[in-house]
Amino acid sequence: MEPISRNTQLIFALDVTDRNRAISLSEDIAGFADAIKIGYPLVLACGLEIIDAVCEFAPVIADFKVADIPNTANLICTRAFEAGASAVIVHGFTGRDSLLECVKTGREYRGGIFVVTEMSHPGAVDFMQQNAHALARLAAGSGASGVVAPATRPDKVRQIRSIVGNLTIISPGVGVQGGSATDAIRAGADYVIVGRNIYNSGNPKLEAERFVKEIEKCR
Repeated sequence: MEPISRNTQLIFALDVTDRNRAISLSEDIAGFADAIKIGYPLVLACGLEIIDAVCEFAPVIADFKVADIPNTANLICTRAFEAGASAVIVHGFTGRDSLLECVKTGREYRGGIFVVTEMSHPGAVDFMQQNAHALARLAAGSGASGVVAPATRPDKVRQIRSIVGNLTIISPGVGVQGGSATDAIRAGADYVIVGRNIYNSGNPKLEAERFVKEIEKCR
């Protein structure tokens, strides 16, 4: 079961900490984003119940980058899915046993697990980049729904695509970090993730629509 349906190929990163603003932004971009990605900042500020509130507007991906022993990984993923998340982002560097536990939990809740292969910021090249292919192979062999690959480095997206086959690739780093939505999609990403360019704009709805139109050029 796919955790999100492919329509606009845009995932909105809701990296704010105010509940009212989060709800307002989610309502603004409803219809333009296939999913909304929520991370620790918003959940720590508002509690897990914010996931259920945002689910009213789009499926939620819990970007918790889970990185722990199997039992703790299970507990984190379980809470996220029980709160209403359709998918959870996890790290793979903790090893096969932890990742398999996340995948197992996802299946129990009919939710998805996305494995980080390489992050989008410059520091990812220090340690993650040299292990990105191994992490992609681990994800492909684990039964995960997909992987996270950086839109800031389209060549890496292309390489990861060659490893993971038909797994879903979601790509962060579009906009403020310098990544291009069209370059990432053409390199093999299924979805691009955009946050600050949308929520810090004067008109988030219009900005989200602009990204959707940009993505459409790749079809």
